[in-house]
Amino acid sequence: MNAAAPPTRATTAPPSAISREAPLASSETPFPKLLGWFLGRAKLVDMQRILSTYLFVSKKLTPEFLALIHGAGFQAIELFASRGHFDYTNTQDVRGMGQILADNRLQLASLHAPTSRDFGPNREGGTPLSITEVERVRRIEAMDELKRAIDIAENLPFSRMILHMGGHRDTADPRKRDAAFSSLEHLVLHAKHVGVTICVENTTGEMGQPAYLHTFVEETRLTGLRFNFDIGHAHLADGPQEERVATSFEAMREHIASAHIHDNLGDKDAHLPPHDGSIDWPAALKLFRSLPGGETPLTLELKEKTGPDAPGLPDQITAAAKSLDRLEEDLHAL
Repeated sequence: MNAAAPPTRATTAPPSAISREAPLASSETPFPKLLGWFLGRAKLVDMQRILSTYLFVSKKLTPEFLALIHGAGFQAIELFASRGHFDYTNTQDVRGMGQILADNRLQLASLHAPTSRDFGPNREGGTPLSITEVERVRRIEAMDELKRAIDIAENLPFSRMILHMGGHRDTADPRKRDAAFSSLEHLVLHAKHVGVTICVENTTGEMGQPAYLHTFVEETRLTGLRFNFDIGHAHLADGPQEERVATSFEAMREHIASAHIHDNLGDKDAHLPPHDGSIDWPAALKLFRSLPGGETPLTLELKEKTGPDAPGLPDQITAAAKSLDRLEEDLHAL
């Protein structure tokens, strides 16, 4: 990469989403005891507001969009790596994005890996880009593209890259499993060199099922690999609807480093705001708070509403922020 300009950092604060209160120092005096009781009753939490740019992935990411995100009260973004949305292969665009984020006091919390080989403008779809390709040439092409996305961390630092393992139609073919292991073995090491952790996301495909991911990590012993728990996808898993999220969460619990939050009615991947579907959010938030370490970055990943009666994107961004207001109320009520 061109080293003429220094790397640009959007912010320096580490990403976080939910923090449990720190224990108070023990004391025999009444005031600390009273304060401890008060904090325990109030159940104070710190929720970092992170929005995925997936909300307008079909559009070019502009300074105006980022200004709207900041204006709605978000503090960080997850950048969806689609060339028509944000050209991560253009060093000038990457450095410019760092400055735009800094201008809007937004942090780059994470990067969603590219999912398509279609590099044209205004396109999310196209031929899938997959690390499970059995054909070696196509698998190497996929890895090279993912490495290009990872490498922007040299100029635009971020801590996690969210990655799908296989598409929603992919079956659990042993050859695809071997291909995924070969790909991830290289990608995890490549990402580590620039301070990035690869987080594989649970999806609705066979190779993205939480139980499959758990077994995959246990058998391959890819110690540097982590999980991104997608609660909306978990709500579409097999089994009784009221048990799906908890069952999926427990299968992934040990390796969860972050999460995507969105809602649905248990029938299709609608990417609705929380509480617009049938997920039990208070129960789900208790699961997140049960993780060790005290912090779990939660990224709001919504789908753009389209059609003649759809609200404009400014209104959709405002509605996204309001959905987090309600989640904060849920957190304070725990």
